[in-house]
Amino acid sequence: MQSQPTRHLKVTGTYNVRDLGGYVTATGETRWRRLLRADGLHRLDEQGMATLVGEGVTTVIDLRHADELARQPNPFGQNPAVRYHHVSLFDELAPTRKPGCDVLLELYKRALAERQEAIATVLTTIAEAPDGVVLFHCTAGKDRTGIVALLLLALAGVETALIVEDYAETGTMIAPMVEEIIAHAAERGADIETFRPLLAAEPETMVATIAHLSEHYGSARHYLKTIGLSDATLARLHDRLVGEA
Repeated sequence: MQSQPTRHLKVTGTYNVRDLGGYVTATGETRWRRLLRADGLHRLDEQGMATLVGEGVTTVIDLRHADELARQPNPFGQNPAVRYHHVSLFDELAPTRKPGCDVLLELYKRALAERQEAIATVLTTIAEAPDGVVLFHCTAGKDRTGIVALLLLALAGVETALIVEDYAETGTMIAPMVEEIIAHAAERGADIETFRPLLAAEPETMVATIAHLSEHYGSARHYLKTIGLSDATLARLHDRLVGEA
């Protein structure tokens, strides 16, 4: 009997590479080794890249800002083994801190409203990617990556509790890299005490984000149609998530 693939891929140079397969849906479960969510790939060496290519990765989508990419280049940008795409998902969007509010929830809500063109580009790129595994990532694999993962899993029909669990797992996965991220933020002049909450991955934040998506857009499918994805593109996305090989 063939063993089930592991959700966390242990790749030297990364902390948070995880498979979106194996999540229960109304008609079965999401397929393994179709979609990977990840943190930054800038630490990868040739062996690390070879490991991911060996797992079937043929497409890499980098969701980071242009300045992040300039400071920490993506090695897959020069690797002919994959198709590399850079889409700055948040671009100039930044957290707005208000007393008593969940700063990440507000960021996610604004992203869903203000970054629709970029979100549509990312989801269309996933839908139109060639055969093989699509890996999408940002720096920690939490916020930008989390929004894309939310939309994908919700489109596949994964229940809210599992989507929340997938999001919150990032908190555990990135714990070893938090101090590194904080150090880079300090170098850029960030206030560390206000920056630290941005590294959280609390379940309640994703619960509230999903509720907001439902209340304001109806569903992930309706949201994606609203921002321009065609029925054909949605069908390809759904097939990548749950379709037979």
